[in-house]
Amino acid sequence: MSVANTVFVLVSAALVMLMTPALGLFYGGMVRSKNVLGTIMHSFIILAMVSIEWVLWGYSLSFGPDIGGIIGNLSMAGLRGVGFTPNPHYGAKIPQLSFMIFQCMFAVITPALITGAFAERVKFSGFLLFTALWVTFVYNPLAHWVWGWGGWIKRVGAIDFAGGTVIHISSGAAALAAVIVIGKRRGYGRTRYIPHNLPMTLTGAALLWFGWFGFNAGSALACDGSAINAFVTTHLAASAAALAWGIMEWWRDEKPTTLGVASGAVAGLVAITPASGFVGPLSSLVIGGFAGFVCYYGITLKTRFGYDDALDVVGIHGIGGTWGALATGLFASKAVNPNGANGLFYGNPHQLFAQFVSVVASILFSFVMSFILLKVVDRVVGLRITDEEEEMGLDVVMHSETGYSF
Repeated sequence: MSVANTVFVLVSAALVMLMTPALGLFYGGMVRSKNVLGTIMHSFIILAMVSIEWVLWGYSLSFGPDIGGIIGNLSMAGLRGVGFTPNPHYGAKIPQLSFMIFQCMFAVITPALITGAFAERVKFSGFLLFTALWVTFVYNPLAHWVWGWGGWIKRVGAIDFAGGTVIHISSGAAALAAVIVIGKRRGYGRTRYIPHNLPMTLTGAALLWFGWFGFNAGSALACDGSAINAFVTTHLAASAAALAWGIMEWWRDEKPTTLGVASGAVAGLVAITPASGFVGPLSSLVIGGFAGFVCYYGITLKTRFGYDDALDVVGIHGIGGTWGALATGLFASKAVNPNGANGLFYGNPHQLFAQFVSVVASILFSFVMSFILLKVVDRVVGLRITDEEEEMGLDVVMHSETGYSF
């Protein structure tokens, strides 16, 4: 067991933990002031609730001994046998308990990403029930498929360094299902929804960028060259995407916006996530730069197709994650990471095919399961607040609080 690697993973876990409340700030600044606390609360309560799910059964379902390539068994439920002994399948040089808490933070942030799609219009009870069901029946199986010992997507040969399919594609597909089932905000198409506090959003974006170094570099599970490479590629991709998005706004709308540059940075971080440990710095610039362009256009799809993705989860995480997973199949190089694979541009077309299979499977599974779970929750406790409650705002109606006192 390596003490240095263990410390590195624990620090990385702390950075990833910070990303979820940072996401709350990022989302909170973009909604109207009457919904700021309700929006931040979604991320904050998920941090608590999903952590408990992860300990009781989620970790075992995701990383326990395999059942048919689909799911782990419950032999590690309640962290039975998960202690200071390394697991040879997951981070052989660190205690399994440190690997568990690192992966816990990934499970936490994924459903928090979805909340941006249905911001300003969901009952708190319905949101809680959906989240608990979603992490159990969508996130846990997907994590096992891609990263688990015996997972079928892993056996196909797809590679995902830090969660492009497991986290971003799954949350993007679930977000699309959510906005279809829940419906549009009151006045959508007639009302301008202006962000009430962009400095809050920029602060959240900066903290996300900071935490993402733990997200991606920490996924090396060792303080080594792979971690260094992931750190560098993460930063460069975010930088390229932020510039690309700003340039697109400048060209099309004549003025670059702070919200656009922040959104571009997040798009670049999303896209580089699956590739960060497998591609070099120059490739990361291409991946990030293209992510800025494609996600800029991606958020316009909601206008074209008429769905109300309030905070652009589909356009940034769904589309950005899809591009990142496919780009991994193009740019991955064993010269960068011998434990990875060569992509199409390095003579291995099969890798792009494997990435395509993982993308399609993740989208279909997450969308269909999320749609079913949303319908069930709507029948049991309801999902949508009333028009009168929506007019009053989530803060007062759901939490008897206000974000600001004038």
